[in-house]
Amino acid sequence: MTVVASNYARKENDLYQTEPWATEALLRHFPVKGLHVWEPAAGNHLMADVLREAGAEVSTSDKVAYDRPHDCIFNFFNIDGYPWHNTDAIITNPPYGKGNRDAVRFAELALERCSGLVALLLTAKFDFGKTRRHLFRDNPRFAAKIALIDRIQWFPGATSGTEDHAWYIWTEDTGYEPRMFWEGRS
Repeated sequence: MTVVASNYARKENDLYQTEPWATEALLRHFPVKGLHVWEPAAGNHLMADVLREAGAEVSTSDKVAYDRPHDCIFNFFNIDGYPWHNTDAIITNPPYGKGNRDAVRFAELALERCSGLVALLLTAKFDFGKTRRHLFRDNPRFAAKIALIDRIQWFPGATSGTEDHAWYIWTEDTGYEPRMFWEGRS
């Protein structure tokens, strides 16, 4: 597959809804039954719905309200006052920002705020680059990457997604080498 420009005009606080199959791909390797999960970029709760169906207790937040209400309105980049201090997992499709800078900061904050499972849906090449060693090579919590072999369709219509994505997963330090998985639509 070739990555091509989407010609989609982006706007601030745009809603990128994660198709349910992408979250199900994560759960095949990292089940969440019985965990308290914080979804901090919840949008319209498509990911949160799949997590709940899998048996997780899910708390949702986002920096803006969309069509479905969140448990709280919260900008994840705020340093103080984050709402769930004792969560078992943070699972989300965070904002990427220019050059993935927002995604890097999101990963750093998620790892500070959760000592358990952190799973972020990001571009497939997010782990490339020497400026991210602290998240991957030099991070004993980095546990796995799940490459999605099918592309996510972010917007309604007949076209497919234009970029490859993967789940990046951190857990508590297990002492094991990170694993690589490949998943797609079931």
